[in-house]
Amino acid sequence: MEPANLRRIRVFCDSDVLIAGSASTTGASHILLRLSELTLLDCVTSRYAITEAERNLLTKLSAALPVFRLILKAAITIVSDPPSSLRQQLMDQADEKDMPILAAAIACEADFLATFNFRHFQPRKTAPLIFRPGKILSQIRQSLNSLLN
Repeated sequence: MEPANLRRIRVFCDSDVLIAGSASTTGASHILLRLSELTLLDCVTSRYAITEAERNLLTKLSAALPVFRLILKAAITIVSDPPSSLRQQLMDQADEKDMPILAAAIACEADFLATFNFRHFQPRKTAPLIFRPGKILSQIRQSLNSLLN
């Protein structure tokens, strides 16, 4: 039984990470999703990100759409889109198009926001830290190594 004060690392996945993880079985995006499926961490996303991912998959990578839907069922927790008041508070921290992503990641208390568009966000010193999927895996690996030493 897990102690009550421990929780798995929570990674909020932007739509581009969902797309990459669906379109390829190699790469850090897919590994994050597999780790979530194995319940070693929690990958979460919002309806906003899912809608964006589906739209892009339909127009650019329709063959990956069935895999995307399976991944959503097996590895992703879908969180509510954040209230507009939170998005307003964060206006200077992300591009307008990405504001709902940052707000949802903060609202669900994610540790990381996984995205390939990290330049669309202002750097953060508090959670969620905004990194590419590979950098998040590297951070997790470092944390595990420190536990072993």
